[in-house]
Amino acid sequence: MNSILAAAVELQQFLESRSWRFCIIGGLAVIRWGHPRSTKDVDVSLYAGLGSEAEFIDGLLSQFPPRIDDARRFAFESRVVLVNSRNGIPFDIALAGFPFEEQVIDRASDYEFAEGCVLKTASLEDTVVLKAFAGRRQDWADVEGIVVRQAGNIQWPQVRTQLQQLCEINESLEPMSRLTEICTRFNQ
Repeated sequence: MNSILAAAVELQQFLESRSWRFCIIGGLAVIRWGHPRSTKDVDVSLYAGLGSEAEFIDGLLSQFPPRIDDARRFAFESRVVLVNSRNGIPFDIALAGFPFEEQVIDRASDYEFAEGCVLKTASLEDTVVLKAFAGRRQDWADVEGIVVRQAGNIQWPQVRTQLQQLCEINESLEPMSRLTEICTRFNQ
């Protein structure tokens, strides 16, 4: 098992020991659904709700070394806890609180990345939505890889509905336009 997967297992075991609701997103979810690619960190969505963030922030900071000064303040301001695993792999732990984020966690499922390494990752559709909404260059490359690999398997109505709702909240329809262009290019 490589160092990224070992770190992901370490974090997952800690979260499960607390009975916290979570799923792995980001690069590892893309590796599950898209083309193999490298990743340097483990991204997690952890359901903290709204108003109870301290329990989660303090619990994480008591177990894992912070990556930045004043990590607690940063976590409260940004809703992201930045810590490292025991083997030095960065963890970006987003504190989920909104209904869509909770649904992403509820729809997540286990996937065996390697023998003895089963990780709870975001669903195919939610990975597409999260990547399209983030909208960075690597995110769009990830979306394209997923679309190519999962042709015919993606539930497009679910993707479009969820992404449309996020775009309306963010007041930008650019992710919808870009996703439509990718779907057209790959006959989806």
